[in-house]
Amino acid sequence: MTQPDDLVRAVEATLFAAEAPMSADAISQHLGGAMVRPALGDLQLHYAGRGIRLVERGGRWHFETAPDLAHLLRREREHVRPLSRAATEVLAIVAYHEPVSRAEIEAIRGVQTAKGTLDVLMEAGWVRVAGRREVPGRPVIYATTPDFLAHFGLGTLKELPGIDEMRAAGLLDPVDDEMIELALGGGSKSEEGEE
Repeated sequence: MTQPDDLVRAVEATLFAAEAPMSADAISQHLGGAMVRPALGDLQLHYAGRGIRLVERGGRWHFETAPDLAHLLRREREHVRPLSRAATEVLAIVAYHEPVSRAEIEAIRGVQTAKGTLDVLMEAGWVRVAGRREVPGRPVIYATTPDFLAHFGLGTLKELPGIDEMRAAGLLDPVDDEMIELALGGGSKSEEGEE
């Protein structure tokens, strides 16, 4: 016959290793038919007031985090979404030409820029509204943020690489090369639409 302390330890180990909550009958079967209810009661008392506790929910037993400590275990996951080609182009234009208006961005890209594209960049914290241009219609102008610099490891915008540096590093394919030339040189595109 198993000693009570050994049974308590066996029940504890069984619940700890279980993939899902277990009924008292399932624990008993797993331990060869042992009477586990007293051991479950002992474990509940042992874990009362600790960081985890043993609870019974719907006739099934499992360990859970103490409610007053649950906030310590919550982690906000950063969902990384790759930028669309359009957002990447707009970000490059803002970084190299700031402060820049939407019309100026569109003139450089040669295509209309969806409002959502700038919204995505602002939600990411990389682009901000920098004020209004002092011209008729007073268009909104955009600039990068300190978060943009931090994310890309830059001290200032002067540290942005030039097109020759990007070519030398092998970072440009023919499509990117064309876009960077447009972004830095202010040319225009003939493509229609946007990704």
